[in-house]
Amino acid sequence: MRKRITTTTSRALGGFTLLELMVVLVILALLASIVAPRVTHDLSHAKLETAKLQVNALGQAVDEFHLDTGQFPTDAEGLKALVVAPANTPSWDGPYVKKQESLIDPWGHPYLYRYPGQHGRFDVYTLGPDAKSGSTASAHEIGNW
Repeated sequence: MRKRITTTTSRALGGFTLLELMVVLVILALLASIVAPRVTHDLSHAKLETAKLQVNALGQAVDEFHLDTGQFPTDAEGLKALVVAPANTPSWDGPYVKKQESLIDPWGHPYLYRYPGQHGRFDVYTLGPDAKSGSTASAHEIGNW
């Protein structure tokens, strides 16, 4: 003999109601609206810190280039001289930067190099997320000065 499942038992086995699913979705949306701005802020802060570290590392690589060759890369050679030996530099002992991707800032723009520098013997810098010179405080230049 088979047992008959009552409607209350079959409903309990059926799953969630539409109202219960809507309540869960509303709670998830509220949590996302609270967490998302904080995550975005932390991500932009992390990119700024990464850029600072990379600018310092590139500055050290330029110093190593100078120690080996007795000269700084020219503006025309730029930071690529840290990866590929420029012409007429027999004492080049690089690469001073392991990956070509290290010459790109966290926002996808190439790091900039200026010799002679305006802030020191040479300048290595990025214009920040908006890639515009003289931008606002939230998107300021980051350099080795």
